Amino acid sequence: METMGRHVIAELWQCDFDKLNDMDFIEQTFVDAALKSGAEVREVAFHKFAPQGVSGVVIISESHLTIHSFPEHGYASIDVYTCGDLDPTIAANYIAEALNSGTREFVEVPRGMGPVSVGKAKVSVNA
Repeated sequence: METMGRHVIAELWQCDFDKLNDMDFIEQTFVDAALKSGAEVREVAFHKFAPQGVSGVVIISESHLTIHSFPEHGYASIDVYTCGDLDPTIAANYIAEALNSGTREFVEVPRGMGPVSVGKAKVSVNA
């Protein structure tokens, strides 16, 4: 089935505390991951929290890569969304390896396949 994109949601556990808390390291890792997947980097924005943690995004022509790190838990929440022929698992695996993730769980969601039904949720739009 044709999709507009592929979205990998990655749960990374048992990661290196110092790497999860190093904004420069994470930023470079995410730029490198995007480039290794064949993406074209457009913008980069990262923020270091006190006392610890990093959040950030790499905007690529093909969509984005994001992270929220929780060094105190050895955990990182990663999203890699690519459109076109790029494989988001290349970037997600690169990031997991760079953070020394001991346990990783990837879920891939096809994007742009049409309307999605989620349970019995009701949505109302006021114009």
